[in-house]
This record gives sequence, structure tokens and C-alpha cells, in this order.
Amino acid sequence: MATFTSITAGTDSTTSTSDLTQLVDLIQEDVSGSSTRRAYQVFVTGGIGPGVTSSLFQTVYDQDFSLQTSNAVMDMTIGLFSGSDMVSSVTNGTDTNGKYLFPSESLMMREKLNNYGQYAQVLLGNSQKQFYAPGVSAYDSSLSSNSQNGIEGDRIEQALFLNFRRLFSRDELKKETFALRLFQSATFDAFDYREAPTAALREVGYFLTGSSGVFNGLTATTSSWQNNVARSSYSGSAIYADINASTRQLSSDGGEVSYIVNTSNTSQYVGLIFYDQGIAVLDMGKVFMHNQHMSGAISGMRAGTDTVGAGGSALTLNPGQCFIGRSGFGNPNATFMPDFLCSGSIDNVIDHIATTRFGSGSLTAATFQNVTKINSNIYFCRAKSSEYNYSSNPSYTDESGNINVIDDPTSAQRTFTYITTVGLYDTSNNLLAVAKLSRPIEKNDEKDLTLRVRLDF
Repeated sequence: MATFTSITAGTDSTTSTSDLTQLVDLIQEDVSGSSTRRAYQVFVTGGIGPGVTSSLFQTVYDQDFSLQTSNAVMDMTIGLFSGSDMVSSVTNGTDTNGKYLFPSESLMMREKLNNYGQYAQVLLGNSQKQFYAPGVSAYDSSLSSNSQNGIEGDRIEQALFLNFRRLFSRDELKKETFALRLFQSATFDAFDYREAPTAALREVGYFLTGSSGVFNGLTATTSSWQNNVARSSYSGSAIYADINASTRQLSSDGGEVSYIVNTSNTSQYVGLIFYDQGIAVLDMGKVFMHNQHMSGAISGMRAGTDTVGAGGSALTLNPGQCFIGRSGFGNPNATFMPDFLCSGSIDNVIDHIATTRFGSGSLTAATFQNVTKINSNIYFCRAKSSEYNYSSNPSYTDESGNINVIDDPTSAQRTFTYITTVGLYDTSNNLLAVAKLSRPIEKNDEKDLTLRVRLDF
């Protein structure tokens, strides 16, 4: 008959917690690729023309999302703070129910405001609160006041939200491991150079030469000059990271939080990283060139087909499209903020950010280490020198009690066993768990043996 050894809590068992980390790399092509980024298009307008369809967010996968083996890495969306000057400049007031009203050329503004409020509810505990970098006393008691303005101020009024999925973020993100590579500007179009080339543009090496307007090998009459909404950037990338997060313990309703800074100027706070939630909140007014001229076709409440210009500069617009940043249209002086953020749908903005600001190469776009919390019960199964030297198997001895495996039953040879398995039982002798040893261990009356069994959960 089998024998048992009792396990005493505190003496023969203990509990522990450990962390398992994993490095996650997200490459540029995963973010910018059309087959690895999924749009859901659940928003549909009515009214003029065919209307506009758009997603409320898009999901980035680690490979073609149509494959069963693909894994969702992160979700991307944008949000606008309702009390910002930018929103105030385009709103037509509110209706009797307090709902914001916007002109038809400002797409999905209420959805952009709702996105911001939903993230504030989850991360700050109140949908009416605002994100700050540096923060306010809600998650940084060392700061008593903040600049109330956005666009290079402390308050994040135009936010880019990156949600890292549970499969990759696990229980939390590890501090001081998060880094993000972004292009601060889109490709410069001819507008900036024909009209008023600025010192900032000359500084990064872009210039317009010749009376024909030759710029980087292109002529001023080429229509693609007037479209940087969908053209990939090729210079001006910056690295943003959560430097010094371990030395500054901050917390909010969404858990532990720290600042994302520009690695080339660590005094520039560009966003927040919420470790427990696996969410990064970036201030688009800081990480992007907010006053850059923007041109290109975007979604719009418009009917009919229209062709403007002739020859190489001709542009054809289909129903449901409009153009920003070009002479002959509503706003030839359109910039990233406020024009593109307000006039473009959420899909327009995310497509632009994913393709032009993350890039389309094989470099790392985002990286971090995740943390998996492992809770363990550890049991010390002890066998004294006089215990477990016989097998409980009935075939171990014959009817006379002699050991079957010994050739000479009268021999004085000591009995021994090879331990291969440990079973854990409850008080009613019900088997609850089985632990297998990597190799058999000999047990005899000259050995005191302790086996360490670990149950992770």
C-alpha cells in the first residue's frame, strides 16, 4: 500500500512571484503595409455624394492579417480634446442636447472627441480629464501647475493612441524598454518652396532650384508634388523613449505611467506610456511637424467627378473625395494642424501616419519588453533515509516478502528505488498534480532526499 508524507504550510511550502520578460520588435513595414494593417470601416456618413466610410481605429498585425497564423500587435487611433482651441475654431456650437455641431467639411469630429474621452475614462478615471506631459497632480504630485495650451504645451490636445495587444504587452510593459521611431515630417511638397522657403526647410536640405522649379529631380508641374498625404517620408526621423522612467514613480487610475521624451532632447516631453494598460499616448503637436503644408486627396462629402488643371498637373477627383492644400480648392494653405486633422476621416489620418510617419522599411518602428507575472507555489517533498526505499508496487516483493529483483533472496543487500515521479494529494488522498523528474534519482537508506516541486499559475 502506498505511503504518504504530509506537507506542512510554512515549513514544507512557500509562495513566490517572478517576472518573465520578452522582447517585442515591430518593424516599419508591419505598420505601413496595407496587408498587415486592417481597417474596419464601421462609420458611414449620409448626405452629399456616396458618403464617407471609415474605421474608428485600425489594427496592425505581424503578417498578412488574412492568414490564420497572423497575430494582432497593436491598435492605432486618434483623439481630440473637446476644449482645445482647434476644436473651438471649427465647431458650430452645440444642439439642445449639448452635442457638438460641425460643418460637413470637418469629418468625424465627434468620433475623434469621443475617442479622447474614452481613453481619458480608462486611463485617468474621468472622460472629462486631459492628458498632460509633463503631468498634473493626477499622476505627478511633483508638478502643481501646467500650461493649459496644446501644440507644444503641456496638455495633449491632439493625441495618437497606440494600444499594444495583450498577446504582446502581457501583464505590463517593462520600464525604460519602450522606444518608437517616427518621421517628424511628411514628404515636403512644392508649396513650401515655391511660396516661402523657410529656414527650417533649408536646414534639412530641401531646396528649389531653377526657373522651371526643379526640386529633388521633379518638376513643379508634376501633380505628385501636390500630394504628400500618401507619400512616404525619407528623412527627419526621431527616436522617442521612456527614458528615466524607473527613477520617477508615477501612477494614475490606469496604473503606472511615465513620460515619453525625445531622446535627442530629453527635456521635451512628447507623450505618456501606461505600463499596466500597454497604451502609449503621443502628442501629435510635438512628435509631428504640426504646421507643415499638407496636400492630397482625402475623403469628403462631395458628389460628381471633377478634373482640375491640365497635362501633368491635372487632378481628377471621384465622388466622395476632396482635395486639400491646392489652389482652386477650399483651402490651398492647409497644414497638418488643424486642417488635415479636422478635414480628414480617422482612416485618412491613420493611413497617413502609418505610411508616412512610421516609414516602409525593415527598421524597427517600435520596441519594448513585456512582463509576465508568474505566481508560484513551491513544495519541498522530503524523504528521510528510512523512507521510500521500497516500492509500493505489488510486484516488488513475492509472497514471502522477498524482493523479486534480487537473485539471492537471503542476500543482505540494501533495498533501493529510483524516484521518477512526485504526486501531490489532498487530504482525501485524491491526486491533484503530478511532477516528473528529468531523470530517475536513486533512493536508499543512506540518503535524505528533498525534491522541490513548483506549481506556476
